[in-house]
Amino acid sequence: MKIKTQAVNFNVQDSLLEFLDKKLNKLEVFYDRIIGAKVYLKLENGSEKSNKTVEIVLQVPGNDLTAIKTSESFEESINSACDALKKMIIKKKEKTA
Repeated sequence: MKIKTQAVNFNVQDSLLEFLDKKLNKLEVFYDRIIGAKVYLKLENGSEKSNKTVEIVLQVPGNDLTAIKTSESFEESINSACDALKKMIIKKKEKTA
């Protein structure tokens, strides 16, 4: 899977990119026709603790699947977004089966 990552308002650490790659590659277990993923990591300005937003657009044949999650850490946001995408993939497979 080809993954494009874009960070807004901060510089991404390599450890976060590795974590992201590992999580996204696990989605291929559920659906083998994933073309790629576009990931946007955003650090929102504000006083709230939950200011780290992750938007993942999964490119699959037909419609792209999108999940946007915000939490206190990027790892938590990535986990939530990947879980949401996993559910979307399972639903998509059930519809086409």
